[in-house]
Amino acid sequence: MHAYTEKIRDAARRLLAEKKVDGVIGFRRGTLPLMNEPVFVRHVDHVDQLIWDGNCGINLANYLTKRKDRVAVVAKGCDSRNIVVHIQENQITRDQLHILGVPCQGMLDRKGILRALNGREPLEVEETDSQVRVSGEGFQEVFARREVLQDNCKICIHRNPVIYDELLGEMVEEPTDVDRYEDVRRLESLSVEERWNHFEELIASCIRCYACRNACPQCYCPTCFVDESRPQWVGKSLDPTDTRTFHLLRAYHMAGRCTDCGACERACPMNIKVRQFTKKLEKDAKELFDYEVGIVLEERPPLDTYRPDDPQDFIK
Repeated sequence: MHAYTEKIRDAARRLLAEKKVDGVIGFRRGTLPLMNEPVFVRHVDHVDQLIWDGNCGINLANYLTKRKDRVAVVAKGCDSRNIVVHIQENQITRDQLHILGVPCQGMLDRKGILRALNGREPLEVEETDSQVRVSGEGFQEVFARREVLQDNCKICIHRNPVIYDELLGEMVEEPTDVDRYEDVRRLESLSVEERWNHFEELIASCIRCYACRNACPQCYCPTCFVDESRPQWVGKSLDPTDTRTFHLLRAYHMAGRCTDCGACERACPMNIKVRQFTKKLEKDAKELFDYEVGIVLEERPPLDTYRPDDPQDFIK
């Protein structure tokens, strides 16, 4: 995975030198281990900031909304699918983008690694294709890389970019033996009351910081419904009804749009498994409309398209 760093830098250097783009959106080393941060490189002299490893989990499609310039953007599989949705929803045009596709082996779960360290502070992280070595004062821990991936990465079946102008590495093998919806089916098997209690417990610790919304690459309404005051859809307190309303309405806004990039769970300070809301709707879109988000640029999402032969058996 580290081999991509030089390829990204070379591509960025060439694109900027030839003035084919106004800037390159990628990642640079963060101030803390396991936390790389997005960077916008506009000058050839700054290209060496760009890096790539298992800590590049933030979805860079977040930085494309309503741009007026022409940019290059580094995109792994889920990023590229979000870029497709951005183009479909007129947030940016295809000719504004030069997409540097990066096949992905999964991003590291920083929160999970920190929990495993049990309060010990990581100072250095070394990563190979199969292992992650974390060192600190007086300790060294080695993890199997597969075991410390983000939950969404463990079941990802679209690791390769679906749209790109340059592919900066060989395509990786897509998993065929993962069950993306095992947890959803388990919830579907519960009674209505049990499901209600499950989701009530799931969001009980929510502090309504809206980090999940802010991190989501598909949440770009000029004014979010939770911020509306005329009319006011959601109160500003931590009343359970308002918290419930926020999560349910946000989930429905993501129906047929969520790529399961994991940005929401990665951002949540309370470690709420908010993907349980959107994965159910993802499963429904697949089963009812045979639709996967952001795979084909020319294919319109099912909820903004009407066809006379749309399935209607689910309408009660």
